[in-house]
Amino acid sequence: MFQLKSSFQPTGDQPQAIKKLISGIDGNLKNQVLLGVTGSGKTFTMANVIQDTGLPTLIISHNKTLAGQLYQEFRDFFPENAVSYFVSYYDFYQPEAYIPTTDTYIEKEAQINEMIDKLRLQSTTNILTRSDVIVVASVSCIYNIGSPVEYGKFILEIEVGQEIEQKNVLRRLTELQYARSEFEFKRGTFRVRGETVDVYPAYEDFGYRIVSENSRVMKIEKFEALTGKQFDNQVSRDKLIIYPAKHYMTDPDVFKSVEQQIRDDLKKESESLKRQNKLIEAQRLIQRVNYDLEMIKEVGYVNGIENYSRYFDGRKIGDPPYTLIDYFKEAYGKDWLLFVDESHMTIPQLRGMFNGDYSRKKTLIDFGFRLRAAFDNRPLKFEEFYPLASKIVYVSATPDDWELKRSGVAEQLIRPTGIIDPEIIIRPAKDEVQDLIKEIGKRVVKKEKILVTTLTKKIAEDLTGYLKEKSIRASYLHSDIETLERSDILDNLRKGEFDVLIGVNLLREGLDLPEVSLVAILDADKEGFLRSRTSLIQTMGRAARNITSQVILYADTITKSIKEATGEIERRRSYQLDYNRKHKIVPKTIFKPIRERIVAKEETFLLFDKKFDSDYLKNLNPEAMTPYDKKKVAKKLELEMRKQAEELNFELAIKIRDKVNELKN
Repeated sequence: MFQLKSSFQPTGDQPQAIKKLISGIDGNLKNQVLLGVTGSGKTFTMANVIQDTGLPTLIISHNKTLAGQLYQEFRDFFPENAVSYFVSYYDFYQPEAYIPTTDTYIEKEAQINEMIDKLRLQSTTNILTRSDVIVVASVSCIYNIGSPVEYGKFILEIEVGQEIEQKNVLRRLTELQYARSEFEFKRGTFRVRGETVDVYPAYEDFGYRIVSENSRVMKIEKFEALTGKQFDNQVSRDKLIIYPAKHYMTDPDVFKSVEQQIRDDLKKESESLKRQNKLIEAQRLIQRVNYDLEMIKEVGYVNGIENYSRYFDGRKIGDPPYTLIDYFKEAYGKDWLLFVDESHMTIPQLRGMFNGDYSRKKTLIDFGFRLRAAFDNRPLKFEEFYPLASKIVYVSATPDDWELKRSGVAEQLIRPTGIIDPEIIIRPAKDEVQDLIKEIGKRVVKKEKILVTTLTKKIAEDLTGYLKEKSIRASYLHSDIETLERSDILDNLRKGEFDVLIGVNLLREGLDLPEVSLVAILDADKEGFLRSRTSLIQTMGRAARNITSQVILYADTITKSIKEATGEIERRRSYQLDYNRKHKIVPKTIFKPIRERIVAKEETFLLFDKKFDSDYLKNLNPEAMTPYDKKKVAKKLELEMRKQAEELNFELAIKIRDKVNELKN
């Protein structure tokens, strides 16, 4: 079922950790902890557990960067199996909101990354069609995505030899939210050539060609969407199932009964607003809901349709939403496995997501922008999430008391390479930057890399600029950087394109960078979340892949967190040194190849290769361009516009914006 491909075998204390975890799973233990130090091969242990149990698996990580790295690792471990990536598909997301103090309504604005959207749809399709499934997800997996039962009902099934009416096929594809596009063939579209229909599934990297003669399906071909070239190994197939292009689906028959429920609630809630003398709010609600209902009736979809999901799903008021986890339950019952990666961070995130969402929705509802049903388009509450999985493994180097109190613990303190935890050096915070520059110089000549953590994004950016002025190749990494670009920055550090990576909180868990020989923690004595015991241990762990590694804490006082963190690192060092002496192990720096990108970079997302030339705008003639080319160039120009604005070239950014508007209009 699962076929783990690796040139390594479990070593050190990995075998006992794997055995203990599998024993717990076989014994139906709900909770277990894999307490593994950084670099001990926790991911490899997880992979072995998945292979040996044969269970479909969901892995939840607390941020997209780490989820991306895990996805790459598991994709390499299981090339023959269905490894999927499920994170928020927005490069930019501004949720719908209302600010009463300034009477400001902020419309939902989102820039969807089509590649991530494809991977999300691929995840749910894999779950419903296969059993050898691993999904690596961020915490967005506890948000509402619609019922798996309804999603599974919406399929187009075609068989060779079947008699079909082409208009029925086209109607069904439209119901599945595929758009007809004769000109631009991309994911989520179909096109017609005589009796032949080409479909580009929203969750695949290739298209299918349904060839008919006299209303009978003669063959089904799989082909490259860009070139039209058939795949040699799969020229034709007997059967094809097409799944929906979106997660939210509305059955026209169900809508008839649902519409009346929505109109009844609209009447009730608008009259309630009128009784409170909120006449503007009542009128606003009536206009919004009527518009949405007309759109759903005509095209089957409207932006914000998820706010009506409770009606379409048949849920009662307050019922939990359908999430990715429900797809696992629907497909596998209780026979699946949940890994919570970096659980000390992920569990608190899962706990806190409901409250922030509720607060924003309450304001929208109170002021007539949404029906109360919008409350039920939400993330799961933690008490709803926790019972859904029957087999949970919490993975962390620093698990919290919550996990430890209810779990059996499998410890993994030995690294397969014999590398011990890094040496800890504490230096005064005064003149920390000048001291850091000296330490950077020592590593750069040896072609080693340096990580630096700061307290704020502003300090990270300013420090990056200062180091560049000193001719030090530096870059920063923080939450404003787009999902897929973060992994590229880490790869570029490893490739040697720069030497120093500066960040705030993204340099803690999971970053696997064997070239790093120094981790510097600025302002280490500023007690708080970013300088807690857990944060310090995790940050120090980034240096635990290199035999020459050191950690420098810049601090004027020894805080409780510093004392506890350094004490735990010394305990582990002592245990590791004893193990190495006993087994005559000589530590070796990890060597790890740079993996392929999460998704291949498409031309549409590339910036201009050379320095942008404003003459390009003058020579750009929209009249001579096809609609497809206009759209493609507009997207490139929008990226360039943002880049120029960031570099304070506002005049050029304005010219680019005007050209983008010209192309779009």
